[in-house]
Order: sequence, then C-alpha cells, then structure tokens
Amino acid sequence: MEIFQLEISLAPRERGFHLITNEILSEFSELKQIKAGLLHVFIKHTSASLTINENADPMVREDFEAHFNVLVPEDANYFKHTFEGKDDMTSHIKSSILGNSVTLPITNGRLNLGIWQGIYLCEHRNNGGSRKLVLTATGSVY
Repeated sequence: MEIFQLEISLAPRERGFHLITNEILSEFSELKQIKAGLLHVFIKHTSASLTINENADPMVREDFEAHFNVLVPEDANYFKHTFEGKDDMTSHIKSSILGNSVTLPITNGRLNLGIWQGIYLCEHRNNGGSRKLVLTATGSVY
C-alpha cells in the first residue's frame, strides 16, 4: 500500500459550478501508479464545496447554481454573519449542504468514474479567490 499526497491551488473562478477533474488529473500524475485504490479530494475552504455530477451538459451546472440560489436566498433578512457581503453566510450553508470532500475509486491508474461523471468545484462566493485542494491517493501500486 502506497500513499501519495499533494496540495494544489486552483485559479479563481466566478461563482458557479465548475468541472475540475482534468485539472486534478494533470496535477496528480502519481494516480497512474495505483492499480487499485482511492483518491480523496478535500477543499480547504468554508465557502466553496465539492461534488460529483454530470460532466457533459453545461446546463446541469447552471441549473445547480440556480437551484442553490433558490434554496439558500441571499436576500433573506435573518442572516447575521454577513461581514464579507450578502453571499457570506449563504456560501457557508451551501458548502455544508454539499460537503468539503469527495472520494473516488482508482482502477488501473485511472479514476473509476461513470461515463457522465466529473468532479465539480462549487464556488459559492462572488469573489472567492484561489482555492486549495488536498489530494490524497492510497492503494496498491504496480
């Protein structure tokens, strides 16, 4: 059993849901050494999150953003934690709903995702800035 770990920084993105699977794969070449194992992806932020979903149709990502804005509206008047703007507390809530990590199987040096699956960075802030991910892969190697 081997363990590989790497921290990467993602470039700032606009608010919304963004596919980052290829960025992770291009930064973490050690995955190719793993015959069978797991990749754990953790985001080091409280106002952005990670999830796995549709990787083909960009309208799915647009619909996610639209739905979360209805589910957690910024114009609600009961939020107290708004020091950094009206998207402050709402971003924390959205992040907690989706979560701060995903775990994926690795098979024969590749992520074992379904044909239509990809890893999303869910940016809940209007100006979230760069985001840091910790990538940890464990498994049997070739």
